[in-house]
Amino acid sequence: MRPIEFELERLVMAPIDEVFARIIDIDGYDDWLTGTQSMLVQTRQTSAGEPAVGTTFVDITRRGTMPGEIAELEAPTLVVFHWWQRSAAGRTAIEGWPSYHLSPSGHDQTVVRHRGRLEPHGIWLLGAPVLRRIAVKERTITVDALQASFARGARAG
Repeated sequence: MRPIEFELERLVMAPIDEVFARIIDIDGYDDWLTGTQSMLVQTRQTSAGEPAVGTTFVDITRRGTMPGEIAELEAPTLVVFHWWQRSAAGRTAIEGWPSYHLSPSGHDQTVVRHRGRLEPHGIWLLGAPVLRRIAVKERTITVDALQASFARGARAG
């Protein structure tokens, strides 16, 4: 089965460097996702240092805890996260690669193209249509919250 893939786009009213800084500030997600309907309860960086390829994090969600890492990073235009969820037997059940592709647009504006890629494994393949709906909803909440965070002046990271 092919991976589940989709793309969302938003215009964020902030310079590209500020948008990029907010996206890679893993601990800062709690600030701008609070009060949304996101599944994310808390996220935190689990490795030391500035965000870079290989930086690790853990997402605590209403569906469980999922570790992850930064898979690609090209400041200030690209960041690709990779997360995974394991079954009780320790097998990979689902993997995700949410990515942000940024480009400047006009004065102090940034186009954010968010690409979602999700790969279910094993029995989870049967739930692909439902997983797609959940993923699109969750990622839409995230990019909408990112966009809104600049409108209300949330922490810049």
